[in-house]
Amino acid sequence: MNTSASRPLPAPPAVLVFSASDPSSGAGMQADLLTLASMGCHPLSVLTALTVQDTTGVDDVMALDAEWVADQARCILEDVPVAVFKLGVLGSVESIAAIAEIVSDYPEVPLILDPVLSSGRGDELASEDMIAALRELIIPQTTLITPNTLELLRLAHDEEHGEDGDDEPGSIDDCVARLLEMGCEYVLVTGTHHPTPQVINTLYHREGKVREDSWERLIGSYHGSGCTLASAIAAGIAQGLELPDAVREGQEYTWQALRAGYRLGMGQFIPDRMFWARDDLPGNGTE
Repeated sequence: MNTSASRPLPAPPAVLVFSASDPSSGAGMQADLLTLASMGCHPLSVLTALTVQDTTGVDDVMALDAEWVADQARCILEDVPVAVFKLGVLGSVESIAAIAEIVSDYPEVPLILDPVLSSGRGDELASEDMIAALRELIIPQTTLITPNTLELLRLAHDEEHGEDGDDEPGSIDDCVARLLEMGCEYVLVTGTHHPTPQVINTLYHREGKVREDSWERLIGSYHGSGCTLASAIAAGIAQGLELPDAVREGQEYTWQALRAGYRLGMGQFIPDRMFWARDDLPGNGTE
């Protein structure tokens, strides 16, 4: 009898996600779970809100009680060692404060923030009070924040920097500098909303630009691309990659998932986070 077969295998790295549920599994918690599992991590999930949404947009959001959010996280953190925190939609100011307090107890754990402020259709997912709480409580503890250009402008456009009537807070570089001044270590600005022939994503550190990557701009609109990217980067870090390398690998994974995306309903395309398991895609064994 081969007893080695009965020995437990080493556990994959665990990533703890704080995010809202999406019944379509295109974005939110379900997108995070699919991405992390696809990239060899064990996802741990703390729900912050329930949503009524489909592939066309978000109709309603119900934030969970902040004590429930905190209890979910405290319970699992007392049991399981976590390699990375990944934050998406956080639900309410009270939950943001509770999450900020929890992650502050684990300063050695990298924190990836996907600042989901609205849906792809434009449905608001974060109030101005919530954005202010992110600036004050979460961003100072963040290892990497992954805004698109629209999210970057909103996050950087606070009262201290001229929110009293100015329509524009400044250049992309100025906005990045403001986020870095708030205390986060890296900022990855994604170019999906910028009118360029290719999508250009730029990683910044306090010492300047770290890398700039260009990707073919795919046709169509995708539900959950930002969630996929942030979770893929979190997975890379959990697997032991240095952050700039994890950013590169996360972009590659996300682009492949988008390229293999499908139209599940009547709205946006859904990234295929399990693209590598399909044998009907070019480059996956068939042409």
